[in-house]
Amino acid sequence: MRQIHYSEVIAVVAQLCQEANFFLPEDVLNALITARSVEKSSLGRIVLDQILENARIAAEEKVPICQDCGMAIVFLELGAELEITGGNLYAAIDEGVRRGYKEGYLRKSICHPFTRKNTGDNTPAMIYIDVVPGNKLKIRFCPKGAGSENMSAIKMLSPSDGIEGVKKFAIETVKSAGSNPCPPIIVGVGIGGTFERVPLLAKKALLRPFGSKNSDSELAALEDELLEKINCLGIGPAGLGGSTTALSVHIEMLPCHIASLPVAININCHAARHKEVTI
Repeated sequence: MRQIHYSEVIAVVAQLCQEANFFLPEDVLNALITARSVEKSSLGRIVLDQILENARIAAEEKVPICQDCGMAIVFLELGAELEITGGNLYAAIDEGVRRGYKEGYLRKSICHPFTRKNTGDNTPAMIYIDVVPGNKLKIRFCPKGAGSENMSAIKMLSPSDGIEGVKKFAIETVKSAGSNPCPPIIVGVGIGGTFERVPLLAKKALLRPFGSKNSDSELAALEDELLEKINCLGIGPAGLGGSTTALSVHIEMLPCHIASLPVAININCHAARHKEVTI
């Protein structure tokens, strides 16, 4: 049984908080560059130029890409043959977030739902754990801003709605969101499972690398179809019109009950921030 001291987890998470907020992943940058080269609207190209310039400045000066430094979303893959010693894993994640946001001068945005009193340290983090074979710990940190999160949606469709119902719901959700999630967006679609599982599927779909396709050929084709239809909405970069409303559509699916068809749409803004480390 391999052991990792919880203090190592704290240090890694603190670093991830800052790096995810300062540096766009390479696949996201490449997607934005490609979008700039094919965008049909002159205003849309100007917006994309500004987005790319903003990313460059953030990386060079090590300042946040966006003033909304997000809620701390943490996906963990915990090896079954790994033991965290010296403290609790959940507490280590929260302490890492606490330190990372303080040391990186990142905006702290987490508050009580009713009083709106800020927790002061951007905790608690939203933590999801999958136990996997092996003796390592993969940590994926994804700061999620409210502009895009607020435009997400879930719906319990009737089985008779079928795939056409899924398409209609996805497109209507993006159309209704308009400029609010800071397009060009990334659209995560979760299908199946249960009421509480399907939005998590949609959120995890956002972590897939740009250009990757679902291994199921039918779902891969649906990803392409939805991307084309969404980009025909004309919302465009920053909602100012154009041919690039979305950079990518990613779908994840699980079996569901015979009487249900859960669907969730989780939207990410153009600053699709995420960073991962395996220890």
